[in-house]
Amino acid sequence: MCGRYAASRRPEDLVVEFEAVVAEGQTPLPADHNVAPTKDVYVVRQKRERDAEGALTGGAHRELRVVRWGLVPSWAKDVSIGNRMLNARVESLTEKPAFRTAAATRRCLVPADGWYEWAPRHDAPGKQPYFVTPEDGTGLAFAGLWEVWGRGDDRLYTCTVVTAPAVGALAEVHPRMPLVLPPDRWAPWLDPAQEDVTQVAAPTPPEYVERLEIRPVGAAVGNVANNGPQLTARQEQVSEPADQPALF
Repeated sequence: MCGRYAASRRPEDLVVEFEAVVAEGQTPLPADHNVAPTKDVYVVRQKRERDAEGALTGGAHRELRVVRWGLVPSWAKDVSIGNRMLNARVESLTEKPAFRTAAATRRCLVPADGWYEWAPRHDAPGKQPYFVTPEDGTGLAFAGLWEVWGRGDDRLYTCTVVTAPAVGALAEVHPRMPLVLPPDRWAPWLDPAQEDVTQVAAPTPPEYVERLEIRPVGAAVGNVANNGPQLTARQEQVSEPADQPALF
């Protein structure tokens, strides 16, 4: 699944990469090499355009927006439900009440450098943390869903990361992974006119997974208080306590 990831790219670079514009009134987020649930994160969504009177024009553009990680459906009584809505399984997107409306009309991309997974060690107790990232140093885009809760100035934007069965070598680390979308699938995923969710949520292509490095890293990433680029550095033979809460 996805319970921790890294996101260090600047908004100036993200708007170029995703051909988006920054939402009004946004405070830039700092680089975060240990993104944990309930933190503010960037998403890219399709925003419908309105005229000066507030009427829809029929146009749309991609918007880079800060949201909180942990989906809060519009019908929720309070925001605490978001603590349990960190991931949305691709197999049940169109079935679960918390996700099916967003899956049809409010899909987004979650920019990331890579994500962390913990796997049992075969030669020692505890777990080995890994950082999964493109070998060439480029970024990733997770499939996500977004929601807005509340009204007026009290509106809260939130998101969840869509997960899928792990592909290729990733299955040896964890049975699930974020649904990573290559660039040619960004537009269909964001387009609400694409009504066949099953089609736009097809598995990550195996050839795309092959370009990902599964890098062993240090135990420090297990503590959400730790941060910095050193968390993603390769470090062999690292164990964590067997009861390490990986938030998956």
